[in-house]
Parts: sequence; structure tokens; C-alpha cells
Amino acid sequence: MNTTACTIAAGAIFLALAARWAFSQTTRPGTTKPANSAVVPVSKLEDHAYDWHARHKAVLEAKKGFDPEIVLIGDSITHFWGGDRPKEDLQRGPGAWKKLFAGRRVLNLGFGWDRTQNVLWRLDHEEFDGLKPRYVVINIGTNNLTGTSNARENTPAEIAEGTAEICKRVRAKSPNSKIVLMGVFPRGQKADDPLRPKIAALNKLLADYAKSHEIIFLDIGSRFLEADGSISAEIMGDGVHPTERGYAIWAEALQDIIKQ
Repeated sequence: MNTTACTIAAGAIFLALAARWAFSQTTRPGTTKPANSAVVPVSKLEDHAYDWHARHKAVLEAKKGFDPEIVLIGDSITHFWGGDRPKEDLQRGPGAWKKLFAGRRVLNLGFGWDRTQNVLWRLDHEEFDGLKPRYVVINIGTNNLTGTSNARENTPAEIAEGTAEICKRVRAKSPNSKIVLMGVFPRGQKADDPLRPKIAALNKLLADYAKSHEIIFLDIGSRFLEADGSISAEIMGDGVHPTERGYAIWAEALQDIIKQ
């Protein structure tokens, strides 16, 4: 293992240990308001190249009379993969989508720039109500790792708690659905990107949660990486969002799970 890899691994271990302690420390004693913004449901926070509220309405319309076998929940990585429920003109992985989901009834609940708290709001406002899919694929949390003037950065422990709340809501609304929880994809084109150790720590927490709650955890981060830990622009053009080739990697990983 080279020096850079050792440094990243050590940082991830430290963050994971710190996150374990912090996981149960996200509510201030003596108060009723959570300190963790990742678990407080909220609607649109960030501007994007689409209308967030219009997409929410489109989802509510798209699910009427529709019985999806598979529901995808997430942020822009899910949003701009593909699909026609609801219809999205910008699709970065239509070929991979068609290959994986051809002949399947799929509802895409991905919203660009969403954090865990946005997903919680959407789940609390009817987007998943009445649905009983066989599989629910959840890929969320990467946007919580960075802060803006609209929302602060969250720690791995806070994000894990927010993701756990999403899983709880999904299971409460559809107890028999199999939940597939994705590990947060790596980001940053270089191996020493400062977000890499945080993602590793977050994914360790997500794996532990999934194991103890009968949830399928799928971490495919290593499949996006070159031998030196970098991410090729052919896989993720901006170091965050998959290209068609990147989506093909995700599709291949999901194939064995949802082929039944």
C-alpha cells in the first residue's frame, strides 16, 4: 500500500471511530430540537437546472395508478440516470438504464442537489405513499458532505442517522420491500481528495446499520477507481456524477440483486 493510500485509510479509521461515538450524540440534552440537520425534513434548499417543486408534483402524478416493481430514491446521481416516470430530458445513463430496467416498472425519485433532509420531506409528503415495490434502491448522502449558505455540512455520523431515518420511513410504508442501500460513491478525481476519508467513514456506518436491520448494503466505490485511486473522467466527468460508463458499473452491480 502506498503512502497516500495509507494516509487515507488511517484517516478513514479515525473518522469511523469518531463517528461511532457521535452517532448517538446528535440531539442536545434537554431540548426537543435535533442538533442534526440531516434528520430535519425540509423541502428545496438549493437551486439547480430543474424546478424542484415541479418535479415533486410530477412524481405525485406519475405514481397515480402505477405499481412500480422498483423505486429509486436519491439525489442527482439517481435523478439524471434515466427513466420516464417522471420524464426527465437530461439523462446521463440511458443505455445502462435500458439494459438494467427494460420491461420493468421503475419509479425514479431522484432529485438533483437533495440531501437526506430533502428526501425525508418528500417521503413525508406522499411521494412513497401507497407504493409496495419489490425493491427500493437508496443512494443518498453525498450532498450532505458539503455545506452552502442554505445548509451546513454534516458529519458522517449525522448523515448515517439521516439515511437511517429514510430507511425507517420506507420500511414503515412498505414493510415487505427489499431495501438496497448504496454506499456513497467516491468523489474527487484524485485519490487524496479530502472527502474520501469521510465517505469511507460514512459507508462503514451505513454497512453496520444495514447489517443490523436486514437491509442489503451495496458498496461499489472501488469499481469506479483506477489502480492509483483516481477517478477517470470517462467514469465520472466531474468527479461526482457518473457518465454512461459509470452508470453501466452501477447497473451491473444491481443486476444480480434485482434479477429475481
